[in-house]
Amino acid sequence: MNEKKLEERKKMIYGLLCDELYVPMRTKEIAMLLDIPKSKRQDLQEVLDALVEEGKAQVSKKGKYQKAEKVVKEGAFISHAKGFGFVCVEDEGEDYYIPEEYVGNAFHGDQVRIELLPPSKGKRREAKIIEVLSHDISTVVGTYEKSKNYGFVISDNARITQDIFIPQGKDMHAVDGHKVVCQITSYGKKNRNPEGVITEILGHRNDPGVDIMSIVRGFDLPTEFPEKVLNQATRVANEVSEADRAGRLDLRGVTMVTIDGEDAKDLDDAISICHKGDGYELGVHIADVSNYVQERSALDEEAKKRGTSVYLVDRVIPMLPHTLSNGICSLNAGEDRLALSCIMTLDAKGNVIDHTIAETVVNIDARMSYTSVKKILVDKDPAECKKYQDLVPMFALMEELSGLIRKKRMQRGSIDFDFPETKIVLDAQGHAVDVMPYERNVATKIIEDFMLIANETVAEHFYWQEIPFLYRTHATPDGEKIRKLATFIGNFGYTIKGGADEVHPKELQKLLGKIQGTPEEDFISRLTLRSMQQAKYTVECTGHFGLAADYYCHFTSPIRRYPDLQIHRIIKETLRGRYNETRREHYESLLPVIATETSRLERRADEVEREVDKLKKVEYMSRHIGETFEGIVSSVTGWGLYVELPNTIEGLVHISTIRGDYYQFVEETYELVGERTNRHYKLGQRVKVVVDDCDTMARTIDFVLAEDEDE
Repeated sequence: MNEKKLEERKKMIYGLLCDELYVPMRTKEIAMLLDIPKSKRQDLQEVLDALVEEGKAQVSKKGKYQKAEKVVKEGAFISHAKGFGFVCVEDEGEDYYIPEEYVGNAFHGDQVRIELLPPSKGKRREAKIIEVLSHDISTVVGTYEKSKNYGFVISDNARITQDIFIPQGKDMHAVDGHKVVCQITSYGKKNRNPEGVITEILGHRNDPGVDIMSIVRGFDLPTEFPEKVLNQATRVANEVSEADRAGRLDLRGVTMVTIDGEDAKDLDDAISICHKGDGYELGVHIADVSNYVQERSALDEEAKKRGTSVYLVDRVIPMLPHTLSNGICSLNAGEDRLALSCIMTLDAKGNVIDHTIAETVVNIDARMSYTSVKKILVDKDPAECKKYQDLVPMFALMEELSGLIRKKRMQRGSIDFDFPETKIVLDAQGHAVDVMPYERNVATKIIEDFMLIANETVAEHFYWQEIPFLYRTHATPDGEKIRKLATFIGNFGYTIKGGADEVHPKELQKLLGKIQGTPEEDFISRLTLRSMQQAKYTVECTGHFGLAADYYCHFTSPIRRYPDLQIHRIIKETLRGRYNETRREHYESLLPVIATETSRLERRADEVEREVDKLKKVEYMSRHIGETFEGIVSSVTGWGLYVELPNTIEGLVHISTIRGDYYQFVEETYELVGERTNRHYKLGQRVKVVVDDCDTMARTIDFVLAEDEDE
């Protein structure tokens, strides 16, 4: 049947299926009604199949046809800078694509009702927005552009594609280039912009720090503490008294140190260590923040609202006021401090064979830095060793035990992604003047190992107590992602044993071991990381896949993480014998909410930190336009090559800029291949690039291949 005839038949039969007098009907009944002979039944079936495929008709299990019912769903609208968008429906794996003509007046973040469109062959499911149910975004941060009698705010968020109209008298006397916070008063209609009023001027876009503050405010991060919270922090931040020490295990005579970055001011963990028989006694001592932040107090409510401290390149947005986080709750050397200690006995192989959890009072002997401990243990620096000569044996013992703990963790399959972090150096004006990789060293690994073992020990202890608790869990990777990973690494001769739905972390650990030192190490490591689930807080102890741990929680950072503060309260109630049925019921209702909300706030903090880093990297590279760098191809896509430089900065070489040939993307091997020259650009390949353009608004860097690469 030719296409024209098929369309005519489809219209006729669809009209019949719309008539409620006849439907539902089998093929035979439709043929009889339309007087179609048996010889033409195959043509009829072709028409019916086409109507079903287009979503205009539906067929029951008994083979009866009728007009398809409209499928309506609800979800969150995610706008795209190019005008189209997606709707994410909860508990469904795939988002629905919304073509630009069906977006209507929906605003990024809105909860909307959608109607599914008939499926198109080879395309993802499409839908149109039929109703806006509620708005998620009420304020916008952006740049003000002034006209004679009115102005517009151009959002920093590229997903908010409409400029916000600001009527005369609603602009707080902002001028061109001011970064502002705008309260939306109307979300607009078709062919009419949203409208708003400026509520705050952050400063001019060229003023120091305004660029970062714009990102912070764009994510609705609280930056100032309410006066009530600050007053309460001042009142409770008294020096440790005799009454405070009463009933606590006094560890002030035990040698212990803090080891942190040079710039750290919130020192919430200290370490003590000594030989015990053939093994070791390791003490992990954590600031007793819960002694000063009482449940349901103004301080507690503000900490819960923030969820976590946020560490940016030019500032820290703390969970608690500095009076506490840098003062009485910080384990400052030479000062009595209240702590919650996990004191573990380990055998000669690094196994925890006994432990005690206690409320303690401590006095830190020395405030050490990672750099200083590295100088002592690795560099054997004479000056540093002499300065801390009484503590050098202690650091050697730490290194010894840390190695045993790490070896044991690796044996069970713990996955260690050793990516260099980025260190961004700013000048006095807040401009990025250097970007460099910040590598872990022996001291950072010692602290990491000791914090992990303490977190595991506390989690296991309270799991067997069978009381409500907050755990840090990490689910087994999604089977489909592991299958894709296995297919990809197969191109490089690597394999993952076991089925995709039952992969063991040890298999991924083995993979990382095999690729160590190879050109493909970095991108396979990143791809492996992307194939894994996101860790989160839960009330169920389902284990931590990445650490290959059956029991895990966050116990060691109550100054900067709310879940740690919360479980400290539970721990102390059990230690003091105050835990009862009433408290059980209280925590059973409270903890699921805290787990969900703190997981969300953690993701928000991570996103803010990433966006600020991206902004400063773009700013740094904007001073190097036209310069040539050597990097490694870190990702290959249909639109080009991503190249990562040694300083961790990544940029895109768009496929349209690669001269000398027409390049096709080969998905199976993640390569761009020239049609005429058969030249390959693949993952891990070293290339020279020239910085072509930097967009601070979009936070993107464009590279082009250096001329000798194009030849």
